[in-house]
Amino acid sequence: MVQQVKFFLNSFFSGPQAPFFLAADNGHFARCGLDVHFTEGESLAYSVPVLARGGYDVAYGDLNTLIEMKSVDPASSPLAVWAMHNRSPYTIAVDADGPVQGPADLAGRKLVSHPEDAAWKLFPEFCAATGLDISTVEVEPSDLGHEEMVPIMRDDGRWEGIFGFVNTVRAHTIEAGLDPDKVLRHLEFRHYLPDLYGGAVMVTREFAEKHPEAVRGLLEAINLGLKDAIADPDAAIAAVARRNPKIDIKANRARLVGTLGLEMAGPEGGRIGIGDADDGRIVAGATLIAKAKGLARVPMASEVFDRQFLPPLADRVTSLAERS
Repeated sequence: MVQQVKFFLNSFFSGPQAPFFLAADNGHFARCGLDVHFTEGESLAYSVPVLARGGYDVAYGDLNTLIEMKSVDPASSPLAVWAMHNRSPYTIAVDADGPVQGPADLAGRKLVSHPEDAAWKLFPEFCAATGLDISTVEVEPSDLGHEEMVPIMRDDGRWEGIFGFVNTVRAHTIEAGLDPDKVLRHLEFRHYLPDLYGGAVMVTREFAEKHPEAVRGLLEAINLGLKDAIADPDAAIAAVARRNPKIDIKANRARLVGTLGLEMAGPEGGRIGIGDADDGRIVAGATLIAKAKGLARVPMASEVFDRQFLPPLADRVTSLAERS
């Protein structure tokens, strides 16, 4: 019997999601008895409450948002089962020629963010870790894409920093016809908040309890899709383009390769494999989140992450750690 799976993603179909699509196109989901249907989302942070509200079995969401949810409501439905990023992907991108060199230089400045951006939602944690007074920084919400924000920041000076993913901002800068290595400087959260994770595959508690073999099959297939993406990034981007023919191939290939080489290449992957998460880091990150947001409770790692469904370490990717 084939198990239907409703999978809510973090954004429109784009490069870093390629392992999921290759898992489908290369038959890995089917061999595991799964028929997976993808729905485009708005952000990693937004995916978590969407999954909690019901209507989906699986989501690709922000592990830090899940920690915050568990701090308030430990019985909430979502449960992380696969840590895609072992280094925080978040950043504040600034003009490479501008005055902002570090977090302290953000005081008194105006930044911009998509309303649902996970990096902006973690700004209290960034400030707590760096000593920046959050009250001195103005943030303007905007629905513009990064490909529009970057030229406005550089040419008009409307903002002096942009929240986002490192590789998402880079890819959109390429789409704007600019060289991200020349026009941007990044205040990467991984340098200031090393305990925080990024994106994770999450399932509802109900789905995990009723269909544990489906969850195992899902992760087995994603693991194989990840291996396929590493082996052939061009085929990976072709899988994305089949779903979103309008994507910029060059920018999305750069985004995928950048994600593999930065956000998934932390040395932790060589120790526990991509997909797993370190309990000590989860608790340390949860402690920071609770402090920064004034939450009364730090959730236990087991309330946030369940590794019982992971493929064996010997079958998972570890070699990306060599790129760190």
